[in-house]
Amino acid sequence: MPFRQLLAQTEAGDLATTIDALARTPLSRILILVAVLTAIRLLVHRYVLNTPPHLRSGVYPIVRFVNDTSDAIIYAAILVFLLLRPFAIQMFRIPSGSMVFTLMVNDFIVANKAIYRYTDPKVGDIVVFRPPKEAVPQQMLDRDGEVNVDFVKRCVGLPGQVIEVRNNVLYRDGRPVDEPYKTFTLQLGVDRFVRLSPDEVAAQPAYDFKLVKFHGQYVPLTIHGDFVNDTERTAPAFRVDDPDTMAALKALPPAPIPPGHYLMMGDNRNGSFDSRGW
Repeated sequence: MPFRQLLAQTEAGDLATTIDALARTPLSRILILVAVLTAIRLLVHRYVLNTPPHLRSGVYPIVRFVNDTSDAIIYAAILVFLLLRPFAIQMFRIPSGSMVFTLMVNDFIVANKAIYRYTDPKVGDIVVFRPPKEAVPQQMLDRDGEVNVDFVKRCVGLPGQVIEVRNNVLYRDGRPVDEPYKTFTLQLGVDRFVRLSPDEVAAQPAYDFKLVKFHGQYVPLTIHGDFVNDTERTAPAFRVDDPDTMAALKALPPAPIPPGHYLMMGDNRNGSFDSRGW
């Protein structure tokens, strides 16, 4: 993000956006900054070093400040952006209400980026990840066509497990799962949510879910009545508008999650676009 945008956001009081933008600054821009500050420091360091004490007035304090500040920023950038962020931890801001009330909109979290270097995700983990392309609109792809946004969801299914949702209850390998973190909400604003009561949830349309294998392709199904994958809850790549195809998909048995894949859902079940759609 250009510096003028960061400055404008800070002046407007949007500190959370500014912090989030700084945390996501591309590595290429950090390297350019480090290179520029290193050049500046090399230019002024000899002057600072060789100026006798009795001549350290006038522009000297300014040059010394530039030297010391450049030095501090260089070391901080190397530590944070070249060591900590790629290999250890990174800060993220929660952009939506998909994890309410576990995580609220604009909450900041610090993610452990090292843990999945030596272990695999486990059921119940809250994971920050890059979703597949079919999960995001075109504006969330970079110039190379790669996803440039992070999602935060809970891992509910591992490779080989069979995950289904029936009447708002999650089943893992045929057994119902107790999910104390699960909620259904009514959204009143960007960051205002009201928890629905059990009776209010029962009055809402219930969307079932299962993963199936259709013509050699894995297809996530969102089912309500006789209709399958016909709403915005499903990514465009998996939408269906043919009744015969809907019936054929609905009749298929649930398939286990394929190797190397994980099934993610938001805790706010009626306010999350997640693996049920893509």
